[in-house]
Amino acid sequence: MFDALMIEKNGDSQTTLIHRIDDTMLPEGDVLVSVEWSTINYKDALAITGKGPIVKSFPMVPGVDFAGQVIESESGHFRPGDRVLLNGWGVGEKHWGGLAQHARVRSEWLIPLPPAFTTREAMILGTAGYTAMLCVMALERAAVTPDSGPILVTGASGGVGSIAVMLLARLGYIVAAATGRPTETDYLKSLGASDVIDREPLTRTGKPLEKARWAGAIDVVGGQVLASLCAAIQPRGAVAACGLAGGMDLPLTVAPFILRGISLLGIDSTSCPREERLKAWSRLADLIDPKELESVVSECPLSGAITAADDLLAGKIHGRVIVRVQ
Repeated sequence: MFDALMIEKNGDSQTTLIHRIDDTMLPEGDVLVSVEWSTINYKDALAITGKGPIVKSFPMVPGVDFAGQVIESESGHFRPGDRVLLNGWGVGEKHWGGLAQHARVRSEWLIPLPPAFTTREAMILGTAGYTAMLCVMALERAAVTPDSGPILVTGASGGVGSIAVMLLARLGYIVAAATGRPTETDYLKSLGASDVIDREPLTRTGKPLEKARWAGAIDVVGGQVLASLCAAIQPRGAVAACGLAGGMDLPLTVAPFILRGISLLGIDSTSCPREERLKAWSRLADLIDPKELESVVSECPLSGAITAADDLLAGKIHGRVIVRVQ
């Protein structure tokens, strides 16, 4: 028997509680993992609180991330004792996820834990760090270099934003951080931001083309913020878009694309191909000093996951939330 955070629904009523279950209740898969650490991402918080239509079937164990040790394997790619991690693939939405002490999943969803990280350190990065790295790699492919000009990161005090600021600064970019929480200024500058700006002007409808301020951007907000960013990107610049905290609509014109030749780069971290995942985690291992991660993380036990989800949605947490599952 082991503990699992389980979301259940009866009519319009949702409950999220810790249950004692056993391996026979787990969904199908060819690898069984003892989960050591998981995370609370924005998507997890929406699922746990019921404030977003994240969960596709009930009951559901949330947790889009986890890292741990293989217990049993029917796959030739993993053996008992191997350290592994998982990000995305619909886990925590369609397939039981990482906020349980055991998880059974398909082997193709797992990747080996990079030797540079412990399972805890890998989850401080988690989907947020891995997504931030995918965004940086997309900007690099679009020829946005440190010499191109400043890069703006929105939602900068959140998980993706915090690690994006850290990565860009480490690579030599001039980084501006946009946030709705001015109290986070010192925190963001400690991560490497050269400037911290108020997010509010980006939330207002502006001109189809604004003053070209940014060589590129990483956006986790979407909606009007993404539209405002596109209007203010320098010619041949690019925006990597990876989130929709501000909404799914995109109220912009074609002007930035046909008059400045900018690129809008969509980042799909959920079903990203395995080779790209491995490359992203390899880059993270090269660029991130695990000791520096402590400045971006708060930690809770499995029993504290519900409170952490509420706090995250209320804007009371900066950086990453990791869950000590065992």
